[in-house]
Amino acid sequence: MGSFKGHVLPGTLFLLVGVWHIWSAVVRYVSNPKTFRVQVWNAVPGFDGRLKHLELYVISIGAFIDLCIELLYSTHLRFFVDGVLNPSHMNNFEHSGMLLMFFIFSLAVLLSEKTRFLPLPEGALCLIAATAFCAEYLLFYFHSTTHKGLEGYYHTLLVIVIGLCILSSIAGALLPTSFPIDLCKGISMTLQGIWFYQTAFVLYGPMLPDGCRLSDSNITCHPTQSEVRGELLANFQLFSAVLVVLVGTVASYGFAASRYGHSDIKSSHSIQS
Repeated sequence: MGSFKGHVLPGTLFLLVGVWHIWSAVVRYVSNPKTFRVQVWNAVPGFDGRLKHLELYVISIGAFIDLCIELLYSTHLRFFVDGVLNPSHMNNFEHSGMLLMFFIFSLAVLLSEKTRFLPLPEGALCLIAATAFCAEYLLFYFHSTTHKGLEGYYHTLLVIVIGLCILSSIAGALLPTSFPIDLCKGISMTLQGIWFYQTAFVLYGPMLPDGCRLSDSNITCHPTQSEVRGELLANFQLFSAVLVVLVGTVASYGFAASRYGHSDIKSSHSIQS
């Protein structure tokens, strides 16, 4: 069983990075479509380069803080009981493994960008990102905490969104000049962040559907129709999230094209009109 804070914190990280990735991909493409390349991370311009690696620091610091919460605070340092891993905190150990993968990813990118010790090409960094998402996918798919009923349905939809992150990351390594693929990665990360928030507010917050209640760390729905209504509501929530993200992406493209658009972009728009 999770918690409200346990979903909001990673949701915030995915949402921030995802929105920034969408905007950066759009700006890079409209600025010069011919030189566009897929990037696993995006630099923050201005400030004399002092905030260039801000995205990577947000990922590494956020993952490290969440890792400490899961591994140190939530377990109360009781890692072993009778010589084996504490069965009461297996979900915390699993979450820690996922967060460790994202921390390693951000550290690898920082070492590749700022030092000469790990000069990795962009394609390799995309595959490392895909590995981190794979670890997250396996965590939620083979979770030691049995997700059933409405809780299980929300986590199933989350796994689908994580799968999109994996596919877009791998495709970015294989097709390094594809703007749709780079944009798809930003969209899938944004959707993952939104869905973490949606799960937090529905399952552990004030939006729990009528007929369902949180009791003894389990969500039960009576009668059965309440669970069905909750699942249908989840479908509508995911559809709404996709719609909002797509509309926001199109709006950001239009704004970026008008402000930073390359001559090729503007000429193609004038020809179509």
